[in-house]
Amino acid sequence: MKVLANDGVSKSGIKSLEKAGFEVITTTVAQEQLIEYINDHQIDVILVRSATKVRQDIIDSCPSLKIIGRGGVGMDNIDVDYARSKNIKVINTPAASSASVAELVFAHLFGGVRFLYDSNRNMPLDGDSKFKELKKNYGGGRELRGKTLGIVGLGRIGQEVAKIGIGCGMKVIASDKFMETTTISVAFYDKQKLDFKIQTIPFEQLLKESDFISVHVPAQKDYIFGKTEFNKMKDGAAIINAARGGVIDETALIEAVENNKLSFAAIDTFENEPTPAIKVLMNGKLSLTPHIGAATNEAQDRIGIELADQIKNILL
Repeated sequence: MKVLANDGVSKSGIKSLEKAGFEVITTTVAQEQLIEYINDHQIDVILVRSATKVRQDIIDSCPSLKIIGRGGVGMDNIDVDYARSKNIKVINTPAASSASVAELVFAHLFGGVRFLYDSNRNMPLDGDSKFKELKKNYGGGRELRGKTLGIVGLGRIGQEVAKIGIGCGMKVIASDKFMETTTISVAFYDKQKLDFKIQTIPFEQLLKESDFISVHVPAQKDYIFGKTEFNKMKDGAAIINAARGGVIDETALIEAVENNKLSFAAIDTFENEPTPAIKVLMNGKLSLTPHIGAATNEAQDRIGIELADQIKNILL
């Protein structure tokens, strides 16, 4: 049986599948050529991340497909219900990348409160001639300890973000349409563990109380954050989006940082991928990464192994 990992898969995942007798193909096939390639090579399983889309046209035109796998959480690039109606299994790895995404959120947070995103741009340019001026510009940083972190969406990733926030001494609050309360277990290196109960609060309350907001919701039809929501946030607050492009109105976001309503913002997922708007890319108050939340070696290993295990359980 043949597996096409069109957006790549970890060596550990490949090794696990090949050991079980699967042929793993890691050729990246262009979207418009996928149907022909799948049929020519009689592909049984296609694995994707966020780049490749598996829509109804592929599902209808490729009778050899038995499994569609998504390396990650969100499956908005797959017509999931339609595939399942055609008896094609659709799998993903919802827990494998949670810790990696959460750590990226805090990379942006630590960088934001100490202006690293801007300092790293300007030090190479002016560090030798304007050192004292730059030191003054970047000297008004803030600590995260004691501040309030608001988490919108308290699923697996949101809970990992909460754990790090608690470890940093932050007050953690959360809003979630589908959850009233949950217990966060924070594990330490010496096998000790502490439990923290989080009671979710209304979204409007979270907007008013948070010093920093981290967004962890699936793809939405409409914006969750626009001009109205930004205006309700604290003056000088900040927001991080490592969830999905389109949950934040980027035009309203730029306006909010430009008029100093927000002190900074961080974006890992964009409205227009893979070609984010130039006005977003060039704004000096935005901390930006190219959709790398799950892109750690550890997460990719977990994703590959978990996908391989699910494929073997279904087909063997």
